[in-house]
Amino acid sequence: MKCQTVLAGTECTFWGKQGCIFPEGSCQTIAENCEGCDRVVTGSIGQVCSAYPAPVKKWIGGICNFASHVKVDFSIAELKVNPLKASKKAAGAKKKK
Repeated sequence: MKCQTVLAGTECTFWGKQGCIFPEGSCQTIAENCEGCDRVVTGSIGQVCSAYPAPVKKWIGGICNFASHVKVDFSIAELKVNPLKASKKAAGAKKKK
């Protein structure tokens, strides 16, 4: 359905027959962390998120899962392997065949 309050004429998943079904009745403005995201659009109340009506709540637990401007780096730590245990484990695997 089309939003009629904040982003007039835009498809909205939170718009029902009785109006906005979001608990507070309207989208909220973006958080400071949202600056630079591709999903930020300008509405009648200012900058709002096009994916979620309460962007501040998305940043409470860490990084917002909709954030297109945040890159997450994964690092894999090198494990130290005991060579004696590794050789015993490899020898045990050969016996089972």
